Amino acid sequence: MDIKTFESIAHKLPPEIAILMRGPTGVGKSHLAAAVADKLQLELIDVRGSTMSEGDTGGYPDIEGMKKNGIMTFCMPSWFIRACQDPVVLLLDEVNRSLPGVQQSFFQLVLDRALGNDEDGKPYRLHPETRVMAAVNHGAEYDVNEMDPALLRRFWVVDLKPTHEDWLSWAETAGVDAVTRDFIRNHPVHLRVDPSEVEPGTVCPNPASWHRLDTSLKHMNLAPSDLCGKPCSMIYPIAQGFVGTEAAIEFSTFIEKYELVISGEDIVERCGEFKERLENLPDSVRASTLTSLVDKVVEYTKAIKLGKKQVNNIAAFTKHLNDELLIKYWNDSSAAWAAGTSEDASLMGNVTALHKKIGPRVVKGIKAAQEVSR
Repeated sequence: MDIKTFESIAHKLPPEIAILMRGPTGVGKSHLAAAVADKLQLELIDVRGSTMSEGDTGGYPDIEGMKKNGIMTFCMPSWFIRACQDPVVLLLDEVNRSLPGVQQSFFQLVLDRALGNDEDGKPYRLHPETRVMAAVNHGAEYDVNEMDPALLRRFWVVDLKPTHEDWLSWAETAGVDAVTRDFIRNHPVHLRVDPSEVEPGTVCPNPASWHRLDTSLKHMNLAPSDLCGKPCSMIYPIAQGFVGTEAAIEFSTFIEKYELVISGEDIVERCGEFKERLENLPDSVRASTLTSLVDKVVEYTKAIKLGKKQVNNIAAFTKHLNDELLIKYWNDSSAAWAAGTSEDASLMGNVTALHKKIGPRVVKGIKAAQEVSR
């Protein structure tokens, strides 16, 4: 499941339905739990099972209480007590890398929404509005314990397969440098490399590692946006430690030559200046470059009212697109302008103005696609 679909569903499930997120390390499971908590306006409590012992989850015997009343009760962990007293989003992380006793406590929490017991033998129960989410690293490269099918049926199980578009959408809201985002947009293959397909111990890129790299570069006053078109010997060794050798080489080269990259503003405001470059794009990068430009144009124009010159520039740009990319541009831009009408009702005028220029080609492309699918 992609991230957009997950985010549209997860927060709407009933509070008593636990969610199990499965996926390789670095795909953003913790960030997704935080996003669900934000939408519900609840605090996120992250409990990492792989670092815990059985007592850290099921509680430790209350010796003093037993001396006083002769009844065995347990001192429960603070995170559990908080989830009982107040509604929270409780993330049980790395469940299948946890000790058996920890797993049993987690599963009891999912099955019964309760742990331990008071002096009357009654279990301590989660707050009715507390949401339980669990996360497991899933894949051949992990030394993990498989979960029983009888337990899986207690969850809404999601196998996360985020796309680079998912990451780009998140990265923009998270403030990831525009050049870093543009690199992933142009080189989506470097967003994630499957660790099981490379030598053990090899540093591989994943969504989380790109975020850490971006954070580190900014902290060191080496933000990619400030280095565009300039050689910098520091970028490669820093990037290598986060995303591996191959991605680091391409990333450092991309930054050094970034002035050659066409932006969305370039297309919308002065497309004529780039006509020759668009016509002469090498076949090896043509599709990825034009796809990237479509996304950039949509992003640049999503909140502005287009003038006549801008409409003409966009129409000229679409002449370089095949039917598939033309339809993608039309759908994405129309959706962006429709979403913006609540703030600026004039944005839908962009659709009307552009339709006069490219509408017949869009209709022709849609009909051609329908014929192929029959």
